[in-house]
Amino acid sequence: MDELISFLGPMGTFSHEAASLLGDDLVPFCNIPAVMESIESGQCTKGIVPIENSIEGPVGITLDGLAHEFDLNIVGEIVISINQNLIVNPGSQMEDIKDVYSHQQAISQCQNFIRKHNVQPHYAVSTASAAKSIVGDKSKAAIGHIKSAELYDLEILERNIQDVDNNATRFVVLSKEDTEPTGNDKTSIIFSIYEDHPGSLYNILGIFQKYNINLTKIESRPSKQGLGKYLFFVDFYGHYKEDVIKKIIMDIDDNTYFFKVLGSYPEFK
Repeated sequence: MDELISFLGPMGTFSHEAASLLGDDLVPFCNIPAVMESIESGQCTKGIVPIENSIEGPVGITLDGLAHEFDLNIVGEIVISINQNLIVNPGSQMEDIKDVYSHQQAISQCQNFIRKHNVQPHYAVSTASAAKSIVGDKSKAAIGHIKSAELYDLEILERNIQDVDNNATRFVVLSKEDTEPTGNDKTSIIFSIYEDHPGSLYNILGIFQKYNINLTKIESRPSKQGLGKYLFFVDFYGHYKEDVIKKIIMDIDDNTYFFKVLGSYPEFK
């Protein structure tokens, strides 16, 4: 049986590019929870979703899904450089463009270009759907991946129009399966502390110092249980099947109200 891989569609997006690095049997879904559900239900073997962008920060719906809704393991990560392009109908020139369409994140990543050319931005469900929506109208442009232009026989008028050149999105590969240590792994966890008092988070983070383990990321997110109550997402080096990581996990579990291991996986190089 072929290994089906789900991703945040449609075709022609940066998510599509990331998914294509995993295989050829790809299934697009309309939103991130649907991607996760396709894995949990067994419809797809793996799925890939964005978890953070170097400019816009964390993808909240992915973090919430991993924390509250789905019992899935992170088994890999992929980092994709985000190069935004101005997509137009054949023959269109910059002076023709009055409106530009794209996903909210793409619009926010290209604010300088939009202001410079005095075009009106409009949000779309995805960069690919934005490209599809402008077909046949030379007064409209889209912002997105070069593959979006190829899908709908459009052209790239301006390349790399994003405000910051080192723009990248980190995607995580999800599965119901597990991974074995490779010697070059990261582990992702979520936890919440019992109560908000001075030093509570410091004490948890001190566990990593105690065992000389480096953190690669720490992110807070509202727990949805009231103001001032947060979940903490932490990435750190090591695999949860290694002895030292097992000790860290036990210590954190003993000192937190909620704790969940999201998975261990090879670090992306």
